[in-house]
Amino acid sequence: MVPLDKLDQITRRFEFLEAKLSVGASPTEIASLSREYSDLKPVVAEIAAYRQALADLTEAEVMLADPEMKALAEDEIPGLKARIPEMEARLRIALLPRDAADARPAILEIRPGTGGEEAALFAGDLLRMYQKFAEAQGWRFDLMELSETELGGVKEAMARIEGEGVFARLKFESGVHRVQRVPETEAGGRIHTSAATVAVLPEAEDVEIDIPATDIRIDTMRSSGAGGQHVNTTDSAVRITHLPTGIIVTSSEKSQHQNRANAMAVLRARLYDLERTRAANERAADRKSQVGSGDRSERIRTYNFPQGRMTDHRINLTLYALGQIMGGDLGEVIDALVAHDQAAKLAEMEA
Repeated sequence: MVPLDKLDQITRRFEFLEAKLSVGASPTEIASLSREYSDLKPVVAEIAAYRQALADLTEAEVMLADPEMKALAEDEIPGLKARIPEMEARLRIALLPRDAADARPAILEIRPGTGGEEAALFAGDLLRMYQKFAEAQGWRFDLMELSETELGGVKEAMARIEGEGVFARLKFESGVHRVQRVPETEAGGRIHTSAATVAVLPEAEDVEIDIPATDIRIDTMRSSGAGGQHVNTTDSAVRITHLPTGIIVTSSEKSQHQNRANAMAVLRARLYDLERTRAANERAADRKSQVGSGDRSERIRTYNFPQGRMTDHRINLTLYALGQIMGGDLGEVIDALVAHDQAAKLAEMEA
């Protein structure tokens, strides 16, 4: 049984937020209050439906003593008894501690790993896979940085993805993605193994990550590309170095003003991610059981082209639908990762 006092607390909090927003919250509060209100609204609807089902069951059981109402009650009770455990299960998931970053836009970073040009080509395939997935979800996908090789592979790509539940759905994608296939550059038909790294960072708000001007060094430089029309001949590229951490971010699109904005957004996201990782390490002594550990060096997935197989090593999920997955059909994979994470959290709470 779901603890009713916990449900009362959530309902009271929701009513407080509703009242606060109706009278007009301060500009500094309105964004966070609106986000919390939006998060709680479906939970409160589930609570109301659950309470109504409990009340209906109690009423039906009382009706059993009334000869005229007994038949009606006997019809209603089995359905209510079947629905209530399902509602409790949904509520337990809804009551799990929420990641404050789940509703945020995400910064996606993709880089080739081991494997030379083939790794760069695979990095490009991953970029297109995530772009197609984002488009299928109705999300906005803005490419912030793209550096390509002569053969069309990706040296580095960064994109901002915005939409409902973006980070909640994509946060388990961070890690090393391995590919096994015959490269386009391989004349002998041999299968090669290469890799690319993916990082998904929640976008940080300006008020959360304050970066003093004295903590950064900004350099401008000439953009470089794959050659020909891709080469930018003006000094519009921007490199920002965060002196306390040594983090370096570059952006080399056409507008220097936009490059500064892009680079600062990525820097804030990386610093916010560092803080999230530090806090997670303090909360959990052993994070290896968590599929979203954030370890960028962890090999999380293998894409085997000869067998048409994708395997996610964290949850032992294997799907023989590689063509669809590379075409952006990631729903089944992400649903399985989210379900695994929820099950682990439920087990931890119940323990």
